[in-house]
Amino acid sequence: MDLATPVNSSRSDHNGFELPRLTAMLRHALPHFVEGVIAPVAVFYAALVLLGLNGALIAAVSWVYVGILWRVARRLPVSGMLMLAALGVTIRAVLAAATGSAVVYFLQPTLGTLLVSMTFLASVPMRRPLAQKLATDMVPLPEAFLAHVRVRQFFLRISLLWSLVFLVNALISLWMLFHESIGTYLWVRTSLVAALGTAAVLISLIGFRRCLRHVTTETAA
Repeated sequence: MDLATPVNSSRSDHNGFELPRLTAMLRHALPHFVEGVIAPVAVFYAALVLLGLNGALIAAVSWVYVGILWRVARRLPVSGMLMLAALGVTIRAVLAAATGSAVVYFLQPTLGTLLVSMTFLASVPMRRPLAQKLATDMVPLPEAFLAHVRVRQFFLRISLLWSLVFLVNALISLWMLFHESIGTYLWVRTSLVAALGTAAVLISLIGFRRCLRHVTTETAA
């Protein structure tokens, strides 16, 4: 589903697009969330309990490659991001198997999350908010709209928000990884991160709708 819907060309360039309803976007995102977040945790934990660490690592890698093969069999596109994810999971699994530690398997993505947080933060003083770059990658936003002062301020604030979200995510993950069991880490950390991410997404969407409404009103005036 496209994240931007064309509207009547007689409308202003500032608002020559509109977002679908929030419920529609959530329905679109839910299957991807289950496939990418909930299912891998369930597969890894079930295999860890039944088969041990090596079995869990094999199950985690198999889950990713089965997903790729399923897409190929149904002639669905396999994104470059999914292929990179498969490579990353494979490398993590090999390192974890070599060291015999599940902590190694989860440490790499946690450090990656911390790096993403710093990237969002660094983009703010540079006046090149990463949130805006990601938004324009997904939604064709008009240049006139992006040049509006209110829009620029919005993306700067949202970049700060997501920097904080990823930082908290990484800190929670690191603390639990070294202080709790892997089972507790998987379920409690996943639940907390999912709740935090969902709240940030809702804040971002609601804030963007308000920003769009204000810009539209000012343009009409």
